[in-house]
Amino acid sequence: MDPLTQAQTVRRVVDRLAFGLPAHDLDALTRRGPDGAARALLGRAAAAPTPPEFEQVPERVKGESTVAKKARRVVLRANAVTLATWWLSQLITSPDPARERLTWFWHGHFATSIQKVRLAHLMLTQNQTFRSLGGASFGPLAHALIVDPALMVWLDAPKNRTGSPNENLAREYLELFTLGHGNYTEADVTAAARALTGFTLQRDGGTAVATLRPRRHDSGQKTLLGRTGDLGADDVVDLALAQPASATFVISRLWARFVSHEPPPAAHLERLTTAYGPERRLDRLLLALVADPGFSSPELSLVKEPVLWLVGLTRQLGVSADQLAAPLKDGRTTTLAQSLLAGLAGMGQVPFRPPSVGGWPSGRGWLSSGAAATRLALATRVAAAATPKLTGTTRARVAATGRLLGVDAWSTRTADALAGVADRPAQLVALAACSPEYIVSR
Repeated sequence: MDPLTQAQTVRRVVDRLAFGLPAHDLDALTRRGPDGAARALLGRAAAAPTPPEFEQVPERVKGESTVAKKARRVVLRANAVTLATWWLSQLITSPDPARERLTWFWHGHFATSIQKVRLAHLMLTQNQTFRSLGGASFGPLAHALIVDPALMVWLDAPKNRTGSPNENLAREYLELFTLGHGNYTEADVTAAARALTGFTLQRDGGTAVATLRPRRHDSGQKTLLGRTGDLGADDVVDLALAQPASATFVISRLWARFVSHEPPPAAHLERLTTAYGPERRLDRLLLALVADPGFSSPELSLVKEPVLWLVGLTRQLGVSADQLAAPLKDGRTTTLAQSLLAGLAGMGQVPFRPPSVGGWPSGRGWLSSGAAATRLALATRVAAAATPKLTGTTRARVAATGRLLGVDAWSTRTADALAGVADRPAQLVALAACSPEYIVSR
């Protein structure tokens, strides 16, 4: 295969780091080249988004009625929908798409589900942590997450106390968040769990703060990853990140989501590790990923996850925040954003609801025929809201759709299918968005 041109590489940068952008924004970044485009996207400093407003969650009362319990569940569900709708809207409309893309990555890395956490306030706090710390150094982010209330609830940390340890947080922190499988021992898990004993959540309405209770903490000597002492939560983080395997693990996770599902070759990994450095700089690592020869290799494509596919499409078509918040024209009170969220549920990927602590899968599993009808329905909804303007001959309209969606060329099979609906612009765009050329980031 021929190597990617500069314009194609910039398109890949925009696609991978910022979901995809409208054609006029892409043109401006293309003139900067791949490195300049990446720096421009990663260097934006938009203000943090205004958080959503939640309903007050009724406090639990001993001996409360079934009616009261049901009322609390109704509020919890409503707040969960509010939170997911808010973030989907942010992903689509934020002036800082690269930051939202990184926030989405960390949500999958430190995967936490509101189905168990239940309190939307806690999930929002975690989301804000990803947004504020996820583009600088991995160290502060890793320290913040080990005492993150949502993650602690998700992994049963408040149940972990001296004399009755719970290893869930310790095990997943080492295996899924910092080191990877095979880079620690069962003795390390036990020691890490003991080091993490004693934390409880001090609740205040719908929020909570992690608080260390000395009487619940195991203050005995522990040996973790070769170091012995009265270790605590910060020691668990520092010792894990100090292992050479940690850099390899973090870099490989970013590579898998931004470059290729295939692992990085040894020579590439060495260069990326140098960029990451002892300071564990994520911004430098991302620039190094873009500069890596593998990034511009035409063979290394990525299948778009449903959220990335939908957000990219909606951004490229220029759907506004007002359109997302407006009720649908079918007379229902459901907004466009809420209907898109429901469609994502049908495709198996909803913000704040990963299937497990391992996060969502990646790769060709998202190309199942079962999701095809839902994908087309979602694309049709977005295209109808965008009302794309496509004129000229059938061939010109099909080509213009490619420019609109950042696709250089259609296969003969796809082009023939698109030509059949070229006189209906919204349907043309929707069908193109469901093509292999668009679903796979090339």
